[in-house]
Amino acid sequence: MNEELLKTCTDNNNYTIYTAFCKAQRILMRSYTPVCSISGGSDSDIVLDMIHKVDEDGKVKYFWIDTGLEYSATKEHLDFLEQKYGIEIIRLKPDKPIPTCVREYGVPFLSKYVSEQMMRLQKHNFQWEDEPLEVLLQKYPQCKTALQWWCGERYSDKDGYQKISRFSIERNRYLKQFIMANQPDFPISNKCCEFSKKKPAKRIVKELEADLDITGIRQSEGGIRSVAFKTCFSECKSKGCNTFRPVFWYTDGDKRDYEEMFGVTHSRCYTEYGLRRTGCVGCPFSKHINEELAIIEQNEPMLYKAAVNIFGKSYEYTAKYRAFVKEMKAKEKEEKKRDRLLSLNGTSACDTGGDSDTRSAVRSAVSSDENAPEIGKGA
Repeated sequence: MNEELLKTCTDNNNYTIYTAFCKAQRILMRSYTPVCSISGGSDSDIVLDMIHKVDEDGKVKYFWIDTGLEYSATKEHLDFLEQKYGIEIIRLKPDKPIPTCVREYGVPFLSKYVSEQMMRLQKHNFQWEDEPLEVLLQKYPQCKTALQWWCGERYSDKDGYQKISRFSIERNRYLKQFIMANQPDFPISNKCCEFSKKKPAKRIVKELEADLDITGIRQSEGGIRSVAFKTCFSECKSKGCNTFRPVFWYTDGDKRDYEEMFGVTHSRCYTEYGLRRTGCVGCPFSKHINEELAIIEQNEPMLYKAAVNIFGKSYEYTAKYRAFVKEMKAKEKEEKKRDRLLSLNGTSACDTGGDSDTRSAVRSAVSSDENAPEIGKGA
């Protein structure tokens, strides 16, 4: 490895990047057929720059998966990367493109994990009932995992019933109350990720007989992907293909440092459009979906129309949920305010007995959703 690279890191007092370079070189030296996934996003740009710098033998093969819903700016950026680094980026077709997945399985909603659990419940014709886990397991015996998520508790013969928090519906505030009051009349699924990304990635690993799969996951970005791993390297003896995440320990600050130190150029999605992330166009999992849709409509109007046509029901349901959460928070705040006022007088809403409306404000809101907005132009 070029000693100048390490000197640049030390001169800028960034030992996270310094260590990442050393690990990348060491891991690549032990690999014969490495592959690297390219998305065209900002994390991916840094991974490509890092790997290309330490890949002295030029043995890494790069690939990009066309999900069927991609920015034209991303496709342009791939051409730029090929020219800049003198590499070939293999373009892969998905097993099923996103529009097909949504049509066959349902739309994604809120997050991958939420979508997966709701999909499982819908598969068993669940009626979104507010019953104890014990009762629901008797009614839907083949749907244990999703029911545990719905009830916020798990069951085992050894420990009985226990409350859970990490994999509970309660991690999304008021979601259970919202679903009970606004039962979805359309299928929900996380299958678009599986068929448009995961399966084609596994396919090329198999076709190229890769022994190392390089990806751009960062721990600090959060989400189900990042919490699934504890370190930057995973050994997988069963598949014969290990996984390496070169920027796993990078913070946002480390990213900025790397970009400045090594002159990394990102796609127009970032530099002109102003997007925070790229990935699949208009993905409903995004926390900033309304902002993204407005940007997409302005810069790539045809893609905007496609996204609304594909994910429209999810956008509407998400907007309705967020309005519901806002309303519930307001009611909860008002209830706490009333309790404080009553406590100053030496009593409380629970003590008065006659203020049942205050105590049940949150529960009563479940049956009312007329203020939930529908998605409009620009969403």
